[in-house]
Amino acid sequence: MSELQIKRGQDKQGSPLLKKETQKKRPTVKNGAETLKKLWQLMSPHKGKLALILSMVVVSSILGLLAPYLLGAAIDHLNEERSVLWFIAALAGVYVLHASATWIHNIGMIKVAQQVVFTMRGRLFEQLHKLPIAYFMKRQHGELMSRATSDIENVSQTLNSSFIQIFSSIITFIGMISLMLWLSPLLTLLTLSIVPAMFLGMRWITNRTGKYFKAQQRHLGELNGYVEETLSGQKIVKAYSREQDVIAEFHAKNEQLKAAGYWAQTYSGFIPKLMNMLNNLSFAVIAGAGALLVLEGYVSIGIIVTFAEYARQFTRPLNDLANQWNTFLSAIAGAERVFEVLEEKEESSDEDAAGDPGAIRGEIEYRHVSFGYEPGQSILSGIHFRAMPGETIALVGPTGAGKSTIVQLLSRFFDPNEGTILVDGIDIRKIRRSSLRQQMGFVLQDVFLFQGTIRDNIRYGRLDATDEEIEHAAKLANAHSFIMKLPMQYDTVLSQDGSGISQGQKQLLSVARAILADPSILILDEATSSIDTITEMKIQEALTVLMKGRTSIVIAHRLNTIQNADQILVLEDGRIIEKGTHQSLLKQQGAYYQLVQSQYKRGRSAV
Repeated sequence: MSELQIKRGQDKQGSPLLKKETQKKRPTVKNGAETLKKLWQLMSPHKGKLALILSMVVVSSILGLLAPYLLGAAIDHLNEERSVLWFIAALAGVYVLHASATWIHNIGMIKVAQQVVFTMRGRLFEQLHKLPIAYFMKRQHGELMSRATSDIENVSQTLNSSFIQIFSSIITFIGMISLMLWLSPLLTLLTLSIVPAMFLGMRWITNRTGKYFKAQQRHLGELNGYVEETLSGQKIVKAYSREQDVIAEFHAKNEQLKAAGYWAQTYSGFIPKLMNMLNNLSFAVIAGAGALLVLEGYVSIGIIVTFAEYARQFTRPLNDLANQWNTFLSAIAGAERVFEVLEEKEESSDEDAAGDPGAIRGEIEYRHVSFGYEPGQSILSGIHFRAMPGETIALVGPTGAGKSTIVQLLSRFFDPNEGTILVDGIDIRKIRRSSLRQQMGFVLQDVFLFQGTIRDNIRYGRLDATDEEIEHAAKLANAHSFIMKLPMQYDTVLSQDGSGISQGQKQLLSVARAILADPSILILDEATSSIDTITEMKIQEALTVLMKGRTSIVIAHRLNTIQNADQILVLEDGRIIEKGTHQSLLKQQGAYYQLVQSQYKRGRSAV
């Protein structure tokens, strides 16, 4: 299976996994309380810091409530010069301490939030490397990228600000109600009369914003996935003149995101409007009732000023709670999507008895191996062959015959449903995956190069290789000459996927990478297809060097590249229908003979 096909999620056999997944209904979002519990587990190592932060929030909230009280007291003591000066000094002190406490809990929460998000992002990235290949075959990479970027960023923003704001609003609201009851129970009851209307309005709004924020995150992930896919496949898009179709589909997905975002923001925008309206109504009631109480001598003007200030701020914590609730819902939706990945079943672990056999000779044996991606859907049936160390095995057959699947099973991207695969007489399930794959080298049709220098891309085959070893591998791969013509030679920086050099040059670098890795088993998957004749000759020379003394499995459609193979396996519908050398299979005049004749005729007609 080529690297690009793995990346795009499509096996050469036409794996049904991606198609089946797109037809399934998206999983429902998990319980918000459960997500909060998981977030708390990530925050729990910072309990000491959180205790200090929350204590500073309490102090800050109390000081914020104390200021209006001191202001009212100062008004009641206007005739006492010393008292007024004392209240002014006390107010200044309260504001300074309030600002200090606020600064401390803000900075502290930022540190904790960044550490939590750092941990979450690290676990997600590690998890992505523990998941089986089948998981990536069912999902767009852009959608996964959205979980690793925008979803985690939503969590970060909520922990940085919303967490503190919500706690502060609760403390402020409780403290404010307590002080208002102490100052005037009657005015407090009048103020609280608007609370039922507030909660009913907030409930009506938040019941609608929740589903739209979740839909917004879902559509954002789908849009990111589509953009990533179309940008990666720009050559195909332009080659088939599908620009307008792609743009139309993008606009459709963008319209879905816009609609979800529009309704999420529209409904959430009702909250401050509702709060302001009820706040103004409350203030008018307090002003009128307070004036009557002052005239009757029940309360002083200072108390009314203090109470009016509290009444004016009464809806602020509720308003903050409502506003932060929207952000909170968005973060919960993002956190749930991240935890969905973290809870995915990892690639099956190595058996307890699995070990590291050390260097292997390269003997490979398939014993009656059968496999299917889904139960009841067989891709391979009864595959049985043996390759001795140093032999070359060629797999030929039509697209979908199962050639790439045979290689995937050897690499343990999947395990067979029936039968056994042995390397040096050892069941590969008793060999650690990491040890097995370190013994294998891959040269694929679609080469993947990382963003970085040519030297680093070749060194990916063996990270401890010296510069001299890298250059020696490049010379053996016939890549040294074109590398030396580049502006920075081996230090030339390649962009992602190696754009800037030809497909043939990419292939030569992949051969150099495999030579440097010095594997015992070599996998060649259409390594010389889609390139010019001269470059093909260079690659063939390099592959001859690479294959010497190694057990090689070659997947090829160009039959002239496998004529010297020790064994040629002809596959059809997941079964080996013929087996032998090039000459012996020609003599049989069976399926292989027909393939050779058809390619010969196509070659003559092309000439």
